[in-house]
Amino acid sequence: MIVIADTGPVNYLVLVGEIEALPALYDRILVPQAVYNELMHPRAPEAVHRWIAQLPQWLEVRASSLTPDGDLLAADIEAGERDAILLAQELAADRLIMDDLRGRQEAERRHLVVTGTIGVLRAAANLGLLDLRHALERLRRTNFRMEKALFERLMRGESG
Repeated sequence: MIVIADTGPVNYLVLVGEIEALPALYDRILVPQAVYNELMHPRAPEAVHRWIAQLPQWLEVRASSLTPDGDLLAADIEAGERDAILLAQELAADRLIMDDLRGRQEAERRHLVVTGTIGVLRAAANLGLLDLRHALERLRRTNFRMEKALFERLMRGESG
């Protein structure tokens, strides 16, 4: 299974100590060059800097050879989301991991299958790879934005 990851999910999975869920769940994980650059940005958390500086073998950094079309350029999304969508289209990826709402909407408009940080955590928990409640508690202590009602439903074990 080929997946393309955007900056946000990689950032948060590193921060909550669950980044190894990605290679446990998926065969091939790629990030576009723009995402790699965002993870290396001076304002990125120190833990993320340390992690990306020791790029794991299971993560590929690749630029898309596609040129953004007018709709993608007009979408109000950042370079990482834009390039993740392009790379997912180019490689006919099985999944795109993205949290940004506008990015997700554009990806879905292009018929890409999208999941986010919470979806990755839930999938890993379903396979017994992590404790979802503990992972969500750690996620809640970051600057990840999640509606309180969704957080409470997930903590009760209900679907989001």
